[in-house]
Amino acid sequence: MKKIEAIIRKSKFEDVKKALYEVGIEWFSYWDITGLGKSTEDQVVRGQIFQSSYIQRRMLSIVVRDINIEKTVNAIMNAARTGNQGDGKIFVYDIEETFRIRTGETGPDALYNKDENNKTDH
Repeated sequence: MKKIEAIIRKSKFEDVKKALYEVGIEWFSYWDITGLGKSTEDQVVRGQIFQSSYIQRRMLSIVVRDINIEKTVNAIMNAARTGNQGDGKIFVYDIEETFRIRTGETGPDALYNKDENNKTDH
């Protein structure tokens, strides 16, 4: 199992979410973050343009089975890419163990609902 963390442009979130759903990734966590980098981004506030090095981002956290790593990373990369500096980063980590609190299931079985006829194969 792997944990995929992706930092993407906030403006690309809906595209990434749709791409993940299309490859069968139906559950993930996300939150808004602010990053500080070398690149700057123009922001319009009350009709005035400001350059800022603080860039609004969204971080996604997804735990998948090993067989789903490539399709998940590709979905994020293709949907988040603008070709411009500041498109984001993807990190992949090993997950030693997973536990489903409700049922006590462990490992890859804890990542999806078997009751739903294996609807997803996270």
